[in-house]
Amino acid sequence: MRPLNPFSDPILIYLKAQVATRIHRLRIEADRSRGASAIEWAIITGLLALIALAVGAIIRQRVREAAQNISTGDG
Repeated sequence: MRPLNPFSDPILIYLKAQVATRIHRLRIEADRSRGASAIEWAIITGLLALIALAVGAIIRQRVREAAQNISTGDG
């Protein structure tokens, strides 16, 4: 049985690393240019929304798997 912690999912770990790298690059660029543009903020927001959807999908899948493994005593 897979662990129920959705934060240990390899896809989520990869996405988190990608977003962290992008945010780090944006901060460096922001220091150089005195602020990120609206497009960069839109990209960050979009990535965070995708991560939220991924976490929700993973949690939903794990809860369904765990619910199917519950013994009801019927049988």
